[in-house]
Amino acid sequence: MSRLPEPLQFLLHKHREMIRFALVGGTTFLIDNGVWYALKLTVLTDKVVTAKVIGVLVAIIASYVLSREWSFHTRGGRERHHEAALFFLVSGIGVGINILPLTLSRHLFGLQSPVVSVMTEEIADFVSGSIIGMLLATGFKFWAMRRWVFPDAGARPDRRVHPISVDSPRVPSRNSGLQVSGADPIDRAEAS
Repeated sequence: MSRLPEPLQFLLHKHREMIRFALVGGTTFLIDNGVWYALKLTVLTDKVVTAKVIGVLVAIIASYVLSREWSFHTRGGRERHHEAALFFLVSGIGVGINILPLTLSRHLFGLQSPVVSVMTEEIADFVSGSIIGMLLATGFKFWAMRRWVFPDAGARPDRRVHPISVDSPRVPSRNSGLQVSGADPIDRAEAS
């Protein structure tokens, strides 16, 4: 594997949590929309907002596991039950933020058939529910997760890394300068 340019290594290291949070967000975006459209196009055709809420709730459960074990795996500072309660509270607020644009699109602006075409309704649902709502909720959740749910950096040991050598003064690792080899591309980029 070729070595990444030092500025890129620095950026990957510096913004590792945000990159991981974004990857978890992308994964949960797919889960959310997969469940939403599966329900919306089958058993909840007349209850689009309810289908979206269910999709978001399934994605939140996946998000907690992925956030705790990967995005914020070295952060903590709270007992697990307290951390989980805060995560679901923050996520609940995120659901409200996520659902607001879809609700406004459907019920305030009337962007649903028969007032508009089915194609316009689908585009409005996707833009309001999956783009605008998701972006607003994601920004809020990243800030709130670091602030309240996983407040202390380095609170938990990094169980995934294995020290190899001590020689990277320009790109400090989370293990006080030890080179690491990990299972994810961000750690591999840092170690190469």
